[in-house]
Amino acid sequence: MEDLSGKRRRVKAVNLGGWLLTEGWIKPSLFDGIPNKDFLDGTGLQFKSVTVGKYLCAELGGGNIIVANRTAASGWETFKIWRTNSTTFNFRVFNKEFVGIDGSGNVVAVESKPGLTETFEIVRNSDDPSRVRIKSTNGFFLQVKTEELVTADRNGGNGGWGDDDPSVFIMKTSGRLEGEFQITNGYGPIMAPQVMREHWRTFIVEEDFRFIKSNGLNAVRIPVGWWIASDPTPPKPYVGGSLHALDNAFLWARKYGLKVIIDLHAAPGSQNPWEHSANRDGTIEWGKTDDTIQQTIEVIDFLTARYAKNPSLFAVELINEPLAPEVTFDMVKKYYQAGYNAVRKHSSTAYVVMSNRLGPSDPTELLTFASGLKGSVIDVHYYNLFSDMFDNMSVQQNLDFVNTNRSAQLNTVTQSNGPLTFVGEWVAEWQVRDATKEDYQKFAQAQLEVFGRATFGWAYWTLKNVNNHWSMEWMIKNGYIKL
Repeated sequence: MEDLSGKRRRVKAVNLGGWLLTEGWIKPSLFDGIPNKDFLDGTGLQFKSVTVGKYLCAELGGGNIIVANRTAASGWETFKIWRTNSTTFNFRVFNKEFVGIDGSGNVVAVESKPGLTETFEIVRNSDDPSRVRIKSTNGFFLQVKTEELVTADRNGGNGGWGDDDPSVFIMKTSGRLEGEFQITNGYGPIMAPQVMREHWRTFIVEEDFRFIKSNGLNAVRIPVGWWIASDPTPPKPYVGGSLHALDNAFLWARKYGLKVIIDLHAAPGSQNPWEHSANRDGTIEWGKTDDTIQQTIEVIDFLTARYAKNPSLFAVELINEPLAPEVTFDMVKKYYQAGYNAVRKHSSTAYVVMSNRLGPSDPTELLTFASGLKGSVIDVHYYNLFSDMFDNMSVQQNLDFVNTNRSAQLNTVTQSNGPLTFVGEWVAEWQVRDATKEDYQKFAQAQLEVFGRATFGWAYWTLKNVNNHWSMEWMIKNGYIKL
């Protein structure tokens, strides 16, 4: 598996997802010990007044009063949690302001930064936790006086939970994130370091690298978060220790002759709305300021400098899955050029991987730009999931889609004089109900054959997962994937 200068074997890799960057669905039990874990950062809450039978709403999406006049709930009626501790929260509205109390005791959403008057407690009915009251820091509860007037002046003295109480709401959850921000801020500064360090120490171990090597794989793609560069004292709520784990990964990779692709999966401000970019509440801030881009370049500089002399460093992925249209082509191009330069400052041999944007974008948009950069790689992610077009496909239709459509998509981004191509994420999971083991074997094999034509290689998502088909370890041990 030579570097830039020599002949190359293609990458056959597995992603070490859910290790140095948390994704709750990969190992849900990590979140079990969080106090008040229904209320993690970014959880969307909707509140229906029991007296008027309508939802609280940030009028015009924010910058205005809070009303209680909507019969159905969507964006303006959803309040995203920012957790200040295990019992007190801020509520962020659609336009990014925070719910607060004005001088007259009216409930509004006008402040762009939360303070004491934007902080609330959710008091739940022990017999029916969906019935709640919202307590302000002034000691009073929010109440719906009319559909157009919500105030924070109700004394909670009577303690009843009936439908005649204007301070009682029926609470519904709409959307939830379980990423690094949620777990570290959820456990808090005393517990989070213990939980995370134990997870990093035990989830991926040396034996996994031996297993990877002995089953015909030759590389690992390791997702990391931007705070790894300020280890051991990263900005709150993140905790130190992931860098030591990455150091171990490089030691084990060297011992077993595996290559490492460092993948910056979470960038400052988050480049997509999902938990795996360590997003706090679904808002994309990365690239909106030069500061977030500069900070990301410094992370790439730090990581490349640290591992450039290690023979296992094979590639550095500058960012994972930036989402269009919020992240513009100009933003990624500017960043990819600077990130490429940062890698080259320390290594002439490491490949530089550039993720295609997700969302509405042209899959060939990076080709001309990247063609001028030696050792550049375009990363594409192919899942027969996450789109309703796959919902009712049969086994054969999925196989045909891989053999026809995925082949064509890969051909489109693969040019003889262009950058190399990398299917950096794929999985042998689909929407087919009651598929047999043989069906899964065919599906895995079809993808291995097609993605095996990618000129850089491929990486399965992921090594370990409570969902069996997402776990390459389980798929190999149980004969679903044969390499």
